[in-house]
Amino acid sequence: MSKEYKITIKEVEAVTRNVGRFVTTKPEGYSFRPGQATEVSIAKDGWKDEKRPFTFTSLPEDPLLEFTIKIYPEKDGVTDRLAELQVGEELIIGEPWGAIEYKEPGVFIAGGAGVTPFIAILRDLQKKEEIDGNRLLFSNETEDDIILAGELRRMLGDGALYTVTSEDSETYREGRIDENFLSQEIKDFDQHFYVCGPPSMVDDVTSSLKSLGASEEKIIVEQA
Repeated sequence: MSKEYKITIKEVEAVTRNVGRFVTTKPEGYSFRPGQATEVSIAKDGWKDEKRPFTFTSLPEDPLLEFTIKIYPEKDGVTDRLAELQVGEELIIGEPWGAIEYKEPGVFIAGGAGVTPFIAILRDLQKKEEIDGNRLLFSNETEDDIILAGELRRMLGDGALYTVTSEDSETYREGRIDENFLSQEIKDFDQHFYVCGPPSMVDDVTSSLKSLGASEEKIIVEQA
């Protein structure tokens, strides 16, 4: 049985209209790699066994943990309850896990909240001054859905490309990240690709990358 840790919420902040930032205490000796996640539940009766995977957006050396979590109020589930929590309330986490790990410079391709594993990786690379050579293709339904648009643009400059799928935009590209989009935006398919988002998007993007010449061993995705 995986070890569990009780953590206390220190800060709650809205990131977008439906994404929250949760800062918590960090168990002594707890360590993880940028890009990893853990199972999180709410330390209240009836919710302790309702575990959901969330990615750390803090760095391993930070004194506190940070999670950037999309809230789904229409589902009346864990994230909806998370949005109601206050500073001082508690969560339960397990051990870290995850297959998304940085290898070499490449292209990060994210859909919605799928960007969260990449936030810690890119912050880590920025801190180490090793971010050069990386790009981000980030798809969202609307402009208001783009998580940390300003920070990601500051880190990556023109290497951060945002696209929206459900509204007209004068600021960002419009349309899905499909094979045609990838063929226009990427010239080198021999580099690494890091893909995270809704399962259907990950499948489509992975298939498109392979069709365009990317090798399977250089496509990094979360393992189910």
